[in-house]
Amino acid sequence: MTTVVAVPDLAGFPALGRTRVMGVVNATPDSFSDGYPTADEAVRHGLALLSAGADLLDVGGESTRPGAQRVPEDEELQRVLPVVQGLVAAGAVVSVDTMRASVARASVQAGAVLVNDVSGGLADPGMLGVVAGLDVAYIAMHWRGHSVDMQQRAGYTDVVAEVTAELAVRRDAALAAGIGADRLLLDPGLGFAKQGPHSWSLLHGLPRLASLGHPLLVGASRKAFLGDLLADDAGTRRPALERDAATAALTVVIAQAGAWAVRVHDVGPSADAVRVVAAVQP
Repeated sequence: MTTVVAVPDLAGFPALGRTRVMGVVNATPDSFSDGYPTADEAVRHGLALLSAGADLLDVGGESTRPGAQRVPEDEELQRVLPVVQGLVAAGAVVSVDTMRASVARASVQAGAVLVNDVSGGLADPGMLGVVAGLDVAYIAMHWRGHSVDMQQRAGYTDVVAEVTAELAVRRDAALAAGIGADRLLLDPGLGFAKQGPHSWSLLHGLPRLASLGHPLLVGASRKAFLGDLLADDAGTRRPALERDAATAALTVVIAQAGAWAVRVHDVGPSADAVRVVAAVQP
């Protein structure tokens, strides 16, 4: 039987003894697999994810799919804040998925308790200081540039070693800015400036990434490397909405590695999976 690694704790969150499931709430019209362009639609979707077993919800107002263009700051705020407010009012634990310090600050003021920054503080030089002042949990993802051209930056000799080293730099920057060590999570950024083989190598290398000393968030849900793995005999990539079974299988692998959370679109199967993994833990 595969050994299950214990899930680390994070300040401000109760210990569950298992990997958490973060449900994706895209308050956008242009995300790669789903999107809810009105606040009411996004809130309803978030509540459905809660009913399906999500432990927390990640609200984002800016698509980060490969090739995506950035949206203006005021538009991101208009998309995100009503959804954060609505979900917090319904009792949800809410994270905000943003690269902007202003959006992070406003979202925390609206009730979010975690900032999920896919740029690891590189897109907005004010982000780390703002998060430190807010005293909330922070996720620093491995990132090499904005979505519009990030896949052109996917050059690695040893992807696990290089991502680990680059994440260590972001970790050190976050700590130096005053973000508490017990409030910091790291994310290897599967699919962000990564080709399929890079993402698979990083999944295999999760123990090495965990050696950085902070809990891990891993987002593999519906990503292109799964579509490529499951391509048909003609080589056609499986569509995003048909990758959920594979996502749930990866949730098992990620939970066995002791990740703090998986970030998924289809919550139910992953919520079951993390409980099964916890049940077989010695």
